[in-house]
Amino acid sequence: MTKEFDLGRLLAERGAERYELHARHLNHQLPRMLHTIGFDKVYERAEGAYFWDAEGNDYLDMLAGFGVMGLGRHHPVVRKALHDVLDASLADLTRFDCQPLPGLLAEQLLRHSPHLDRVFFGNSGTEAVETALKFARYATGRPRVLYCAHAFHGLTTGSLSVNGESGFRDGFAPLLPDTAVPLGDLDALRAELAQGDVAGLIVEPIQGKGVHESPPGYLRAAQELLHRHKALLIADEVQTGLGRTGDFYAYQHEDGVEPDLVCVAKALSGGYVPVGATLGKDWIFKKVYSSMDRVLVHSASFGSNAQAMAAGLAVLAVMEDEKTVENARTTGELLKSRLAALVDRYELLSEVRGRGLMIGIEFGRPKSLKLRGRWTMLQAARKGLFAQMVVVPLLQKHRILTQVSGDHLEVIKLIPPLIVGEREVDRFVEAFTAVMDEAHSGGGLMWEFGRTLVKQAVANR
Repeated sequence: MTKEFDLGRLLAERGAERYELHARHLNHQLPRMLHTIGFDKVYERAEGAYFWDAEGNDYLDMLAGFGVMGLGRHHPVVRKALHDVLDASLADLTRFDCQPLPGLLAEQLLRHSPHLDRVFFGNSGTEAVETALKFARYATGRPRVLYCAHAFHGLTTGSLSVNGESGFRDGFAPLLPDTAVPLGDLDALRAELAQGDVAGLIVEPIQGKGVHESPPGYLRAAQELLHRHKALLIADEVQTGLGRTGDFYAYQHEDGVEPDLVCVAKALSGGYVPVGATLGKDWIFKKVYSSMDRVLVHSASFGSNAQAMAAGLAVLAVMEDEKTVENARTTGELLKSRLAALVDRYELLSEVRGRGLMIGIEFGRPKSLKLRGRWTMLQAARKGLFAQMVVVPLLQKHRILTQVSGDHLEVIKLIPPLIVGEREVDRFVEAFTAVMDEAHSGGGLMWEFGRTLVKQAVANR
């Protein structure tokens, strides 16, 4: 007889050990880092754009699980879809039939991508990128894919080969023979294409690292160059897609851009079941799957599983019913404009940029002598410490979760759930203003914490 499994009892008995369990059995540096910066919170529950701790304090989520929680946490429509699909007891993943849910989700995705024809479902963003890399190479018969400096396309080996950040790549060579070009540099792209071995260019329309937009006209011009050289344009919309930037895809901000392959993931999951998708043109798929002998030449064990497909269908339905794309546009414009208005007020605040609800706040060298000395101290120890100094009091004092946008960057990235509104904008701007006031006062606990970060950075060298 099967021993009864009681998840609630297990969590009640062992939940308090969460940090010790991670330190003992998982990535031991994660709890160490969280303890160091004071992020070692214990969240009891979550809903929408908020978490709550055991004392009932609410925390505003401006991170959305790195973009996974596009609809916020535990959306009732997605929850119901998952209950329904489990209760249906479908004959899932038989491998030798065609279930309806994958076809229905592909149909809905392609409605938003009218120039594309087919979809491959995997399990994550990096797998969607891996699929695009393989399909581009096979369809063109060429070995090399170009990517943009500072890009992030995932951490599996193929995706890592088009990752523009050395900190992720170091120690994992040899990688694939791919080549970086500066974002927006058409001359560099043209020079690489002239070599005749380029399968395609993969690009984030807005880079997650630093929140840098592709320059106006770049994607269209790059597409024309690529097609002239019989190479493909691959749009990585894993973070920017599904409404994040105020359009369904970020590449749609530029007229005439029709990528040959598009990668999506993150928000398509509803925050529940991992899912990734690679959308592409008919001729590419037909070249890869050119015969019955090649029917399984590219597949995924858990790809197209019923739970993921149900979650994806529910997400797209909610996006349409609740107009989340429009909300991302209007709320994002409000948040960005209110933050941009602070640039002239604070000398440590350099720039506010981004689209929709993907916003970067960059800090820079102040003019006043007193602040400049403190800034120089932080920069000498490790670039990015001031941004961390802002992120910590936003959580500790104002209960707002944010992130530094990348290693060695003085940029905070805001990617909240697409359901946030004016109330959340008010709360964030008021808290951010208070933190910047404290930073510019030149004293207090914030700069004491900065000295702690400096000591930690020096000790880790």
